[in-house]
Amino acid sequence: MKILSIGNSFSQDAQKWLYDVCKSAGKDIYNVNLYYGGCSLYAHWKFYEEDRADYDYEIKGEPARKISLREALAMEEWDVITFQQASYESGRADKYQPFLCDLYKIVKEACPNAKFYIHKTWAYEIDYDSELFDFYNRDQKCMYEKLCEAYDLAAESIGADIIPSGDVIQYLRDNTKEFDYKNGGLSLNRDGFHLTLGYGRYAAALTWYCKLFGGKTADVTYAPELCEDAALIDVVKSAVDTVLNAK
Repeated sequence: MKILSIGNSFSQDAQKWLYDVCKSAGKDIYNVNLYYGGCSLYAHWKFYEEDRADYDYEIKGEPARKISLREALAMEEWDVITFQQASYESGRADKYQPFLCDLYKIVKEACPNAKFYIHKTWAYEIDYDSELFDFYNRDQKCMYEKLCEAYDLAAESIGADIIPSGDVIQYLRDNTKEFDYKNGGLSLNRDGFHLTLGYGRYAAALTWYCKLFGGKTADVTYAPELCEDAALIDVVKSAVDTVLNAK
């Protein structure tokens, strides 16, 4: 399976451990992230219009070279292509269009056999100290609810399925004591908005594996060295299975 993410640092988080997760489950993938920090759907569209080679072409989580979207689309026969919004605009449905539909049209034309997904990102940590959080009243639940609404509309607009990374992260926050940060548990964010290098990124990779292959986390034998606690690994896996089974 060849996977291309038209994304930013949040798809970088999701893809970091994806190759190793899938390999351990017996699945062969070639995963690429088009990385430009904080890139919104509007910016992706402008980059395409201007044919700007501003993306890092990240293979299996590692940067290779600079590339444009036009070139990336022609590089491979992509099986899966994902879109996502910049995190700060993820809960603003008015910021998705017409750029998502315009992007989808040109990507679909270039890759007619690909399957398209919306990568549903996550809300910020409760104590994230940034003006980017102001639109959501610095309220994690508010941001999560708004991004759920916006991503549902986005997926419907292009007939795409959703990879529910944001749902898994929120489930872990709300339903496990281990990751209940407000009550002394571990945060799944390393800086208030990106995922932690260990359990946060691992949760996203497991979510992608289960969604793309219809698998279960029990299939996966790999865990990053940063995930040292077997009990916490089990908590993450259980959350992923629970969320995916509910979809």
